[in-house]
Amino acid sequence: MSNNKHHKGSGHRQRLREKFLVSGLSGFHDYEVIELLLTLGTPRKDCKEAAKDALEKYKTLPGVLEASVEELCEVQGIGPKNALGIKLIKSVADRYLKNRLIEKDPISNSRDLFEYLYHSMRDKNKELFKVIFLDAKNRVIKLETLFTGTLTASSVYPREVVRAALEHHAAAVIFAHNHPSGDPNPSAEDIAITQQLLFACKTMGIVVHEHLVIGNNTYFSFSDHGHITRMNHEFDKL
Repeated sequence: MSNNKHHKGSGHRQRLREKFLVSGLSGFHDYEVIELLLTLGTPRKDCKEAAKDALEKYKTLPGVLEASVEELCEVQGIGPKNALGIKLIKSVADRYLKNRLIEKDPISNSRDLFEYLYHSMRDKNKELFKVIFLDAKNRVIKLETLFTGTLTASSVYPREVVRAALEHHAAAVIFAHNHPSGDPNPSAEDIAITQQLLFACKTMGIVVHEHLVIGNNTYFSFSDHGHITRMNHEFDKL
């Protein structure tokens, strides 16, 4: 057999690449996205079945992207070199979105803020409570996940948020958490938590600009809906 003979699926691989160069990922199935990523570290092997198996094992495209190299290697046909494309693109996307957020004013760009946070919070089966710490010019200092699990007024501690803000010398903060149900509308508990956090922070001279609730490809902004302004007015009356 000639060494120059194309491997099985090479024509399919080329068609995927040409399709992407022409129209991006529009029209791609999730397994085709994974397949294309696997080809970055796999010069001479058909990746279609491995891509389908990875998607079946980790359920969603984000699930595959967030799997570790060790977890990816549990899929037949995927080894460390095959996993390169997946982990590379995930890391590049994380850095790109973070830099885009840092270079802009996150207060006036709730959509950019959502897109960055959604990348790391979607398809989670438990709630994550993140805090973005800002300096006096509203530049991002740090992003941290402070609480994990079912979020209630008794599990999110204002003193821990204030302590972290003071440690980072933050002048302002933005809160964000996800709803695994996919519905971003805030619960009564979410409103109560936001109010407690806002009051605690304001007492210490720390401004709360936003609380974003992340759902399934959508979000709810406490600021856009006037809740932050209303809570500040209530605090000023005390």
